[in-house]
Amino acid sequence: MLGESRSGLSRRSLLGGGLALAGMMAAVGALDARGPGAVAATRDLSAFRAAGAVRPAALVRAGQKFVYPESWSVRPFSLSSVKLGQSVFTRALNQHLVLYRAYNVDKILAVYRRNAGLDTKGATPPGGWEEYGPNPDAQRWGPAEYTRGQNAAGAGGCLRGHYGGHFLSGISMAYASTGEQALLDKVNAIVDGFEECRAALAAQTYNGAPRYSHPGFFSAYGEWQFSALEAFAPYGEIWAPYYTLHKIIAGLLDAHSLAGNTKALALAEGIGHWVFSRLSKCTQAQLDRMWGSYIAGEYGGMNEVLVELYWRSSDPAKSEFLEASKLFTLRTLVDACAAGTDTLNGKHANQHIPQFPGYLKLAAELHDDHYLQATKGFFDMVVPGRSYAHGGTGEGELWGPAGAVAGDIGPRNAESCAAYNMLKVASQLFFNDQNPKYMDYYERTVLNHILGGRRNNESTSGPENLYMYPVNPGTRKEYGNGNIGTCCGGTGLESHVKYQEGIYFRSADQKELYVNLYLASTLTWDETGLVLEQVSSYPEGETSTLTVKTAPSGPLTVNLRVPGWSRGVRIEVNGQAIPDDVTPGTYAKVSRTWAAGDTITVRIPLALRAEASYDRPDIQALLYGPVVLLASSSSTSYLKVSLADRLGLDGTIRRGISKSASNVFTVGTLTYEPAYNGKDVAYHMYFQRNEPSVSFAGQDSGVANPKRAGSTLLDDVWARAPFAGRSAFLDAVGEVTATYLADGVLTSRNRQKILLAAGRAPIDSIN
Repeated sequence: MLGESRSGLSRRSLLGGGLALAGMMAAVGALDARGPGAVAATRDLSAFRAAGAVRPAALVRAGQKFVYPESWSVRPFSLSSVKLGQSVFTRALNQHLVLYRAYNVDKILAVYRRNAGLDTKGATPPGGWEEYGPNPDAQRWGPAEYTRGQNAAGAGGCLRGHYGGHFLSGISMAYASTGEQALLDKVNAIVDGFEECRAALAAQTYNGAPRYSHPGFFSAYGEWQFSALEAFAPYGEIWAPYYTLHKIIAGLLDAHSLAGNTKALALAEGIGHWVFSRLSKCTQAQLDRMWGSYIAGEYGGMNEVLVELYWRSSDPAKSEFLEASKLFTLRTLVDACAAGTDTLNGKHANQHIPQFPGYLKLAAELHDDHYLQATKGFFDMVVPGRSYAHGGTGEGELWGPAGAVAGDIGPRNAESCAAYNMLKVASQLFFNDQNPKYMDYYERTVLNHILGGRRNNESTSGPENLYMYPVNPGTRKEYGNGNIGTCCGGTGLESHVKYQEGIYFRSADQKELYVNLYLASTLTWDETGLVLEQVSSYPEGETSTLTVKTAPSGPLTVNLRVPGWSRGVRIEVNGQAIPDDVTPGTYAKVSRTWAAGDTITVRIPLALRAEASYDRPDIQALLYGPVVLLASSSSTSYLKVSLADRLGLDGTIRRGISKSASNVFTVGTLTYEPAYNGKDVAYHMYFQRNEPSVSFAGQDSGVANPKRAGSTLLDDVWARAPFAGRSAFLDAVGEVTATYLADGVLTSRNRQKILLAAGRAPIDSIN
């Protein structure tokens, strides 16, 4: 694509005239030299830890408005229908609510008000990329006032408004999750402020004519960035105007759907008509070049919000929203993904990931399978072949070659925004096709990357969310000042107040419930009358119990996700094991007429296991069930770790380990902590597996571990685990060593040494 290459450029490196932010942690920290604890240290947070007046959940749900396409056989529940209980996610939710309760919305409105020529009420912008920039008053230009190259001040400040859109989405979600009246008041205040600014922009003139091309236009800068993009202005002269606009429309739609604000919908409709009025005049060749432009043409999920707007709107001219959505199609990418042709190498990951939820919604509305197949193809190009252990993707914001995971590890892997948007892709694919792999990915990513990306710290000034969640040896998370004003700070405003959205889904006909995540929570399903309570300490405990508090009005099938990595899952209904097989990587079905007091108990055995990277079997990560474990070490070289001696008959890591509270493990001399705990310390996500000699449960044969075709003898033995018993293990050792002997990479004498060590090994003991 035009302008897309692995050049090292990123959003941070082309902000001439604003923040010159090139360089990893120093760049993030430069956003606020005071450091992450500064605000918390000078302000008493106790007043913001408790909710104020709360509206009843039923009243909150009654004011919400959702529309789903008929083609989605499965659909989500509203955030207000699911209440989180105590779990590993609770600390991030509670910490994030402190921010929303404390934050002054005049700060959010400051960039919009100044651009509209209104009083900022003494407020300053949030900071970071949500800044005025070096030339905010001049940058009110309308299209007639601007010629290419006129903005010589650089891109600094030219993304302003994006963070405010995210904030509106996030605080709408927080209101939906809690029902807190004060949060609803802030939602309404932001929407009122937006409308005041839009009206002020519409009233401005230039040379006796309206300054802007349509009364629906609304942004925190003038319309010039959009006209400059149509003339192919590069990133640096402009930033990503449609990216910012997507965040604003998404915020308005969330305020409408979650908080019932009808003014927000009207504002979004005006913006939608303005977008159509601009883009409908562009040629197809012009659009292709625009959307292929590196970062300048980044448009977030504009196609998605415009389809959503079309579904919600009663405007007589709402067809313009659907037509505008179609104009955002990057045809080369869609066609390639649908054909299974991988063209992602060198592309900016989060420029393109958010497009695919829009393609899915276009597929649903237009009954166009091409968009659906493109999104399925795209997902399979990223997962697993470009995904790290925690679900993240990309290096330096760009994708590497297909199948490169260990081969693409660098200093800045896994942008948080990319994980946020891949979760949307995975869940919306599941609405179309109930393939369990989508929710396996969802669990891995929301638990490790998203939750782990929220620093374990309270703040009244920022989201405390990382930018990159790197995976290189001895690295640290890019927390900086909490990423106030950045793209990942923006998505972080949303992620931590909507953890409940993936726990349960429902079928379109209201006859089936999907239990996707085992997290303490209570589901209220108004349409069926079901109230279901899930009690669980997963993933720190193995057992989750779902209790019917209020029975549904008719028979109901409950689909329970059996994780693809799991073994020995047991499911009981009222104490009796279900008769059907419980197979990893599927959903177990339980169909019956339910009564109050009925229980479903799901036990998922949790054990340590090593997971090889996609392209290098020796570069591995350590996991405990779904939990990625990070080795505490500041060494910048891969730690060499031997695990074969620690394996039990089931193939899990069982010998010579200790586990303490909160999923902290000691394996040999190394301490491993869960990726989700939000600590800001040096760590290793990957280690280099090093098995120099053939050894079983402490019995060393003295024979060097032979290798062939990319794997070792020990790899091939343990690939056959789990073993039914000691004899099955010994049979496997005998068979594998025989093949190595036949291939000439093992002598008869050394084979006998290995067989003797295996026979003496206390393999069936734990310690």
